[in-house]
Amino acid sequence: MVLLIVDQGELCVCELMSALKISQPKISRHLALLRQNGLLQDRRQGQWVYYRLNPELPAWSQQSISAAYQSKPDFFKEDLTKLQRLGNCC
Repeated sequence: MVLLIVDQGELCVCELMSALKISQPKISRHLALLRQNGLLQDRRQGQWVYYRLNPELPAWSQQSISAAYQSKPDFFKEDLTKLQRLGNCC
């Protein structure tokens, strides 16, 4: 989930649901935990909430996420394809 958000810059719950085939309550619970622990930031636009990586993360944390992202480019390729097919659901 985090790597998809890193790749796309920011995503809303509906986009994550469609790409990952996970229910809204489960996605929202995970996002809330990631936000509460400072990994993600959210912003509300109308009825939609968009999530992005917290730009204030310590450098070591950003480097770890970047390394994970770069080391597994095919790990979430299928999920990215689903996102691209979806377009903008919000």
